[in-house]
Amino acid sequence: MPSSSTPPPSSNQLHRLVQVRQRLMDELSQVIVGQREVIDLILISIFSRGHCLLEGVPGLAKTLMISTLAKALDLTFNRVQFTPDMMPADITGTEIIEENRSTGTRERRFLHGPLFANVVLADEVNRTPPKTQAALLEAMQERQITVGGQRHVLPEPFFVLATQNPLEQEGTYPLPEAQQDRFMFNILIRYPQFDEELEIVRRTTSRQVAEVSPVVNGREILEAQDLVRDVPVSDHVLQYATSLVRQTRVGQPGVPDFISETVRWGAGPRAVQYLVLGAKARALLSGRTHVAIEDVTALAPPVLRHRLRVNYSAQSDGVTADDVIARLIQATPITADDLTRDARLQKIFAS
Repeated sequence: MPSSSTPPPSSNQLHRLVQVRQRLMDELSQVIVGQREVIDLILISIFSRGHCLLEGVPGLAKTLMISTLAKALDLTFNRVQFTPDMMPADITGTEIIEENRSTGTRERRFLHGPLFANVVLADEVNRTPPKTQAALLEAMQERQITVGGQRHVLPEPFFVLATQNPLEQEGTYPLPEAQQDRFMFNILIRYPQFDEELEIVRRTTSRQVAEVSPVVNGREILEAQDLVRDVPVSDHVLQYATSLVRQTRVGQPGVPDFISETVRWGAGPRAVQYLVLGAKARALLSGRTHVAIEDVTALAPPVLRHRLRVNYSAQSDGVTADDVIARLIQATPITADDLTRDARLQKIFAS
């Protein structure tokens, strides 16, 4: 276990976080039916100070889920519907010149755009041109925007939850790989189960209106984000997470044959960072002050699926990024001894 000058979270802090997670689930379940795994991933991302890219067909309550979560977190919320004619100023804000009636002089004043909120829903983010996507990228990475040479700091905490419709790609602007890499998770929202859909229909076709109460505020979220960073991680878990990501890089020593046959390019260092941070948050929200291998493997699909690309041959055979990730997890030893003694992985450790 690596030494750290910061003590791990106390039992009281741990108990508080577990309670927060359960209360958030209870509040959201009044409005959202099912989707517990999706909500868990979003919470992990929020407590890890990350952003999420959500993919799903229309009508799966992506917007409702995010707006309801913002209420439960007691945070400000803005929704931006991205369109092909949207300009950067439409999301960042713009400077105007107005006359000061008391002095008669003209002064510049900055009008905040919709990015100035704690939770920003970027709806159909791939429908807006690259310039506007670049403005969003700066906000996500730097947590600030630049207008007229002036920097404007965004409120904290700040999260971008973007959505994409996987069905319609005509007339869209696919997100550049650099921007996709800024999203901690790529979350797939699937169709509900039969019983869940039955309950959705029952709720949405009646007069029933659920009220969501705030569970935590912005200050408590920032404290929780600091707490996540204090969770200790063993060298074994760090080696496992790092080797998992390095095995996706085609042409590098120790890469499995099936990776070379199916993958065009693999994930960068940010994938390892998000794997470890997410594993820390998952452990805390599960009531543990230590990170386990299962925390890493559980988060590997949402962390890696948008960071590696399968080649054309694999696509024609119906192989997806999730299929590759599942095989990669199976091919990577779990125990510390097996991990360090594996002849193929020793090439990765030495590279």
